[in-house]
Amino acid sequence: MHILVVEDERALCEAIVRSLRRLAYSVDFCYDGDKALALLGVERYDLVLLDLNLPGADGMTVLRTLRQKDRDTKVLILSARSAVSDKVEGLDAGANDYLAKPFHLEELAARIRSLTRRRFTQNDVVLTCGQVAFDTKSRTATAGGQELSLTRKELGILEYLLLHQGCPVSQEELLDHVWDNRVDHFSNSIRVHISALRKKLRAALGFDPIRNRIGEGYVMEEEKP
Repeated sequence: MHILVVEDERALCEAIVRSLRRLAYSVDFCYDGDKALALLGVERYDLVLLDLNLPGADGMTVLRTLRQKDRDTKVLILSARSAVSDKVEGLDAGANDYLAKPFHLEELAARIRSLTRRRFTQNDVVLTCGQVAFDTKSRTATAGGQELSLTRKELGILEYLLLHQGCPVSQEELLDHVWDNRVDHFSNSIRVHISALRKKLRAALGFDPIRNRIGEGYVMEEEKP
């Protein structure tokens, strides 16, 4: 999943980014509202973690500007403002959740899982397709009952394909949702990581559950009897 962290407390921002990247999320970050608006204007995110007290445009301005043109991207407010009135204002302005500071990174991860499942109408913590399973809590994957040793990008690709199983996912969509904004869109990074993931799945299952539909994209499917 592609996440934007907007937090002006640099130590906290960096701690959140490190934690999320360890969980195989693709993460961009910035320290002020103006930069956040610029990133939201050119990048597609599944979730925005948004502080309210920001230099430049404040968090509420960022939220309201985003919601003028985008009702789908999930927004989780992270704020030291813990009054009920502040939470109500944020939720009424279009935020999907509100987490008061200080908070534990474990709780933040749980809130993200919840919002992600809502985004893709996925209710179970474990995503499955045939013999392939991905635990969104532990961020581990298994195939044929054995745990897979996957890189962060391979985990991200697998999660996204499982969330969209049966539907073709293009390379461009994977770049938007699994890579951060540092990726070179003209590189063959997607093909390299897809190839490595398919090789590991084939070794564990004896077949490849990922199909490449020419002109459409990659599809995760159960093995046909």
